[in-house]
Amino acid sequence: MKFLCSWSGGKDSCYAFYKAMQSTYQPTVLLNVMNEYGDRSRSHGIPKEILIAQAEAIGIPIHFFNSTWADYEVNYIKHLKDLVKTYEVSHAVFGDIDIASHRAWEEKVSETASIEAILPLWQGDRKELVLAMIKDRIEAMIVSCNQTLGPDFLGRTIDVTLLEELETMGVDACGENGEYHTLVVNAPFFKNRLDIQMVGKATSSNYNFAELQLK
Repeated sequence: MKFLCSWSGGKDSCYAFYKAMQSTYQPTVLLNVMNEYGDRSRSHGIPKEILIAQAEAIGIPIHFFNSTWADYEVNYIKHLKDLVKTYEVSHAVFGDIDIASHRAWEEKVSETASIEAILPLWQGDRKELVLAMIKDRIEAMIVSCNQTLGPDFLGRTIDVTLLEELETMGVDACGENGEYHTLVVNAPFFKNRLDIQMVGKATSSNYNFAELQLK
């Protein structure tokens, strides 16, 4: 069964992809939504060239489209239908864990495109999932975060020590509430590790972003 993956470039979508791969599903294409300018991903602020490098490391194509938040759903459904037709996928993989409204939206747009939504991480314990990702050699760095964490957390790798620090601060280990977002630089199914350099930091809408480039 062929699947497309809603790909943010971060740890949760990556781990969902990996778990789907380990079952009976065949990875076929990644789907990423860019901002209206087409230079960075809508949610994580990751440059397009880095997302392309991830897809090349995995060995499958990545499909982009630009969108504002206002037109997000309409555009998402349109491109989902196009990908279903082009790649003949039967399932869409998403990395959400336990936010019911997110799952409801994903199931709705998938049904509109006549495919089934698969959430391999659903109802997993947030901390245990991150520990499992670390154990399974998903290497991810923080590329955006809120002001509770602050800009000093940008560029840090998700590991056991960092998880303990987050817990001490009262921050969700997985960042599922939007506390932070990550970029995966290596995974068991990558052909090569991405060499990423943080060249600066920026703040937008009270949120911190790492300015990244490929070395």
